This record gives sequence, structure tokens and C-alpha cells, in this order.
Amino acid sequence: MTKGDDFHVYDTTLRDGAQREGISYSVNDKLAVAKLLDDYGVDFIEGGWPGAMPKDTEFFEKARSIPFRNAQLVAFGATRKAGTSVEEDPQVTALLASEAPVITLVAKSDIRHVEQALKTTGIENLAMVSDTVGYLVGQGRRVFVDLEHFFDGYKVDPVYAISVANAAHEAGASVVVLCDTNGGMLPHGINKIVSEVGDLTRARIGIHCQDDTACAVANTLAAVEAGATHVQCTANGYGERTGNADLFPVVANLQLKMGIDCISAECLADTYRVSHAIAEIANISPDTHQAYAGVSSFAHKAGLHASALKVNAELYNHIDPITVGNIQRVLVTEMAGRASVELKGKELGLDLSGNPHLVSEVVEQVKSLEAQGWSFEAADASFELLVREAQGTERKFAVESWRTIVEQREDGKVVSEATVKVHANGERLVSTGEGNGPVNALDNALRNAIFQLFPSLGKLELTDYKVRILEGIKGTGAVTRVLLETTDGERAWTTIGVHENVIAASWKALDDAVHFGLVRGRQ
Repeated sequence: MTKGDDFHVYDTTLRDGAQREGISYSVNDKLAVAKLLDDYGVDFIEGGWPGAMPKDTEFFEKARSIPFRNAQLVAFGATRKAGTSVEEDPQVTALLASEAPVITLVAKSDIRHVEQALKTTGIENLAMVSDTVGYLVGQGRRVFVDLEHFFDGYKVDPVYAISVANAAHEAGASVVVLCDTNGGMLPHGINKIVSEVGDLTRARIGIHCQDDTACAVANTLAAVEAGATHVQCTANGYGERTGNADLFPVVANLQLKMGIDCISAECLADTYRVSHAIAEIANISPDTHQAYAGVSSFAHKAGLHASALKVNAELYNHIDPITVGNIQRVLVTEMAGRASVELKGKELGLDLSGNPHLVSEVVEQVKSLEAQGWSFEAADASFELLVREAQGTERKFAVESWRTIVEQREDGKVVSEATVKVHANGERLVSTGEGNGPVNALDNALRNAIFQLFPSLGKLELTDYKVRILEGIKGTGAVTRVLLETTDGERAWTTIGVHENVIAASWKALDDAVHFGLVRGRQ
């Protein structure tokens, strides 16, 4: 299928996605997300509910100045209220005032909701749909209609559900969208009902799926297979309760698996970037195992996988990761074999292919350390240093000793002090530093000791510190794993330390972090 108006990718991140617990977009956040979605090539961006939400009203005012390249902006709202003329309904007036070229109306298609929630009659509800659609079309707007609770309503009273769809279509709606509002459907049921609706109405069919059965993506694809040509999704699956159909795997599956050209290849290659950028704006940690866009989507741990990947990357990847802007990663763990180490080395820019003895040495070292609690899959920088040292690269400085003290002073202030003794460039260097904790104090002391020799240390900043008590020995005597994340302003890296003493574990991770920074800076 060729891209055009024949198939719609419709995003509702800014309305339905914003209903996720924990998300609260500012107007500027919404504008930033809209720009990213436009970059991704979606056809329609549902900006919110003007008139009902002051923030959404402001969004539409400001969004008018955005020169969207791919998408049209959509205002969302309800049909006129029962017993109110469409011209006098303030919500309908607000939809027009938004100046959005497209309007999506939510309408009840389940007779139970009509009678019990709206407290009106089935006939009046049909009039509400017909009047509102016809009025907005007459005002020059393109109109989509979301048939709320359609699948549940169809099971109870299929004749009435179809009559609502027909009322919307006959009044001029471009698409009638079948909504699995409660998210209880499964793919085979979606496929069956969408097929039946296609036979019973002449309307163009869209699909909107919630993820309460973890089937929203599959349900969306099943609907397309049954004839739907308009899919509604949210970025990263954000939405009410368990969320909505995730935009990125829906688009990737349609494009790569079903042959429907939803977006350009260039936009598809932006999948990883856009997904993660929207997650940052939402202040939600990206799902590492999200299909296509997760950092682990193409991560391989088993040695068997690595051996095959070394021969042909297609053997354990269902697509080329670069197609969606992602990368293949090899994880080095106790499961690693020689192929894993070689591929990981290549990933890090280290050619190990001509040195089987060194590779074997590294494999054995990794297995031994992992048995003690180390985890190199989480600490690429420490692994790279391990390999470089196996190749003969010497550390920039050698540690003679270190110590820390923690003091609570008379005024109640708690201060940490550290002293480090190191050897570098033929010099013995001793320095003391203070910090808000032992690790911070050690970091400052180490920097003070060697800064004159390695001025690039001024760029380094510790950005994250994770401590995990490993299974096994309980209580205060347990083995501790520490992960440190460090950045030089251009790149971030993670190092690891393991020890029975948490400060000693932290020092090992810190030592690696600084050495890696010096290696990166070539000092």
C-alpha cells in the first residue's frame, strides 16, 4: 500500500497518553512532543480537549505557529449534549475556536452507556452524533468519530452499535473509529468484529485499542488485517490504566511486517530517538525491553547467539536494528564465549579477532569475576579496561592506599574526608578531599592528587551511583555491587566495583571511571 490518505497513523499521546498515571505535561511539553511526533511522520496529532482543559486550549493557540511538515493537528471533544442545540453547545464552539483542521468526536456506541451514563435515549444519541458531525463538516472541518466502548456495545446490541457508526458516516465523518475502550478484547475477536462491521456499513473503519489484556498492538494489527485503514496509538503506549497501543511497534510492524508504507524510511529510522525523547519529556524511564525502541531490543547475551551473529547478524535479529535507529549490542556475562568477547570488542572499537589466546584469557577472567558478583553487561567501560589491560595497556596511575572518615560535627553537620596516595609519572602523590559522603570525598581527593598531570579530569562528572546488595550472605556482611555512571559532557559510561565493603566497592568503580575517562581523553 502506498502512503497517502489511504492509510492514517493517528497519535493521541497528548490526550489519551496524558491520562497515564504520573504524566502531567506542561504546554511547552505538549508543544515539544508534537514537534517530535511530526518528525516521526504521523499523519494526525491529537492535541487535547480545547474548552474542557485550559492547558489544551492554550496549546492549540500556540500550536498555530508551528509549521508541521507531516501531521495535521486534531482537536478532541464530545458530541453536543442531550437536549442542547449544536450551535449553542460551548464544547462544540470551543472545538471550532481551536482552529484545528481536523476534529475527533467521542460518541457513545454502547446502548448501556447511552441510557445509564448519558441518561438519554438511543434515538437522541443518534441525533447528537448526526447533528454535531454535520455541523462541524459544514464549518469546513474534517471529522473523525471515536465510537467509545464499541466492541462491548456490539456484543450487547450490534444493531444499535452499527446504527451509531452509520449515523456518523452519513453525516459526513471521514472515519468511524472502533474503540476497545476497556481493553478487554483479543486479536481474534477484534478481527471478527471489524470484518463484520466492514460488511454492515460503508464507513471507513479506524481502530483504537487499550492495553488491558497486553494485546493492544496485536489487536491493532488484527483490525488492519480485517480492513481498518486508520490506527490510533500513543508514543510508548502511554495511556489510561495499562496504556494504549504503542505507536512505535505498531508503525514498525505495519511497515516492515505487513508492507504498509505508513511513514518514510527516514522517519522510521528515527524510532529510537523519538521514543526516548518523548520518555524524557514525560519524565518516565524508557522501557529497556520495548519492542524496536528499547535499548535491549537487539541485545544478545547467550554465547550461542553471539557465535551465530559473528557469522550472520540476520540469524538472531528479526530486522536490521539500524532500520529503527537502534543498534545491536552484545552483552558480556558468565554466559559469554569467545564469540561474545570478540563481538563486544568490535563494538567497542577493539579488534580481537587475531588473538585467540587473549580472547580466551578475557573469557576466563570475566567468568571468574562474574561468579564473584561482577556484572559486565551493565558496565561496558570496566569491560573495555579489562580487555585493554589484557592487551598490555597500563593504568595511568597506581593506587598505594586510600582511607575515609565520616564525622558528625558539633553543629550536627556530617562531613566525609578522604585521603588517597597514588603513583603517577614517577611521582608519589598524596591528597585529601572533603565531600558530602565517602565516595564524593574519595573522588575529590583523587582529582586533587592527579589533576595537574591530567587536566581533562576537570570535565568528568559522576552522574549516577547505584548500590545493590547481592544475594547470598545476609545483613551487613553481604557482598556489595556498585555501579557508577560518569560523563565527560559528550559521552557517558558505567563502571563497576564489587566488594564486601561498600566503600571499597565504590572505590573500584571510581578507579575504573577515572581511568576510562583518561583513556577516552588520550592522556
